[in-house]
Amino acid sequence: MPRQIGDVILEVEDLHTYCFTRWGVVKAVDGVSFSLREGEALGIVGESGCGKTMTALSLLRLVPRPVARIIKGKIVLEGENLLEKSEREMRAIRGRRISMILQDPQTSLNPVFTIGNQLIEAIQIHHRDGHRSLVRRAIDGLKQVRVAAPERRVQDYPHQISGGMKQRVVGAIAISCEPRVIIADEPTTSLDVTIQAQYLRLLREIQEETNLALIFITHDFGIVAKMCDRVMVMYAGRAVESGPVREIFNHPSHPYTQALLNSVPTMDERVERLYSITGQPPALWDLPVGCRFEARCPQADDHCRRQYPPSFTVGEGHTADCWRLE
Repeated sequence: MPRQIGDVILEVEDLHTYCFTRWGVVKAVDGVSFSLREGEALGIVGESGCGKTMTALSLLRLVPRPVARIIKGKIVLEGENLLEKSEREMRAIRGRRISMILQDPQTSLNPVFTIGNQLIEAIQIHHRDGHRSLVRRAIDGLKQVRVAAPERRVQDYPHQISGGMKQRVVGAIAISCEPRVIIADEPTTSLDVTIQAQYLRLLREIQEETNLALIFITHDFGIVAKMCDRVMVMYAGRAVESGPVREIFNHPSHPYTQALLNSVPTMDERVERLYSITGQPPALWDLPVGCRFEARCPQADDHCRRQYPPSFTVGEGHTADCWRLE
């Protein structure tokens, strides 16, 4: 069954998440806004440390406390602002309405509990069934992510299964309570190329079957092209460009987006040296007043150094933060 893009299910508005450290206030997420529709896949890309994972953790209200705090903004899921919910109410929302596939399955799974125990723990929070029914749900969850011999696997410990199988188990935990939104935080980082392709195909099939909304965090533009409908490019805590995937690939408007795409090697072009972006991102506790990419941008001028640019509309659903678009 093909995916049907529906109404807006998640809307994030002016989200600020800061970390208070001995070096100063780290502005990990600094005014990020985006929306997500039912059945849609949104890709979030950018260099390490740009705020992708902290944005995802903020959506679930799982930022590392007491260092990190959500300062302001709105996270509206199906008409309800999650920032107004109590911790008890959030426990009922996590897993059931919004869930997350964590980055590293090696650390996501507890080595002293069986696969079945960890699946059941996630399910029984939202389903007050008997033990036999919970085991059946756990087995069904493993079947959904195409784990072979799930009746036997529920009795295995994490060290008894492969890395690719661990990633499927983490996915099974995330989808076990049939959430409306799933955040996949670089779920293919620890997988080899063959297993990665299988896992991406599996995620796509699950999305088509359930019509869930998917946020895909990755460094890989190839995965974005294959999996996502829209893409948001983050840099130094800000969303600097967003729009439909095809539009971003064909007409990248922010110099940082252009640099990221230039960094992707092409098979039909022979070059002596691969392109790389010079310099380093700014320290998030000592951000410049102007454009945060200015120090690395070959097109920057005094205007870029003095003031951060607003979001300019480039095309339908396509915006970018760059003074050159004024």
